[in-house]
Amino acid sequence: MEKKKINKRRKKFSRHHSDRYKRIKKGWRKPKGIDSCVRRKFRGKVLMPNIGFGSNKKTRNLTPRGFYKIKVRNPKELEIIQMSNKIFEAEIDHGVGYLKRTKILEKAGSMDLKVINPLPKK
Repeated sequence: MEKKKINKRRKKFSRHHSDRYKRIKKGWRKPKGIDSCVRRKFRGKVLMPNIGFGSNKKTRNLTPRGFYKIKVRNPKELEIIQMSNKIFEAEIDHGVGYLKRTKILEKAGSMDLKVINPLPKK
């Protein structure tokens, strides 16, 4: 039986007061002030990331289809996935152009490999 992926938290941890001031960026920083209500873990305040929010090790980097993804920049890199096509699927890098993308898709089709993003970004 396949294990169901459970994300304990989908929302990103944002820095305290990053919503209040433009000069404070969104990225998480641990509060260090002596009176900080976030550091002291008051009820109703911003949550701090800790070990309990981690995902299950067996399902950590899986895609929704249950595969691990490997970035591919050229057709030759598909050979890395060839032997383990039941576990991995290819993701074409965002900087790959139209011609190389079509070559990658042709080779992936002949090798029976799954590609996450066959169509280019719009």
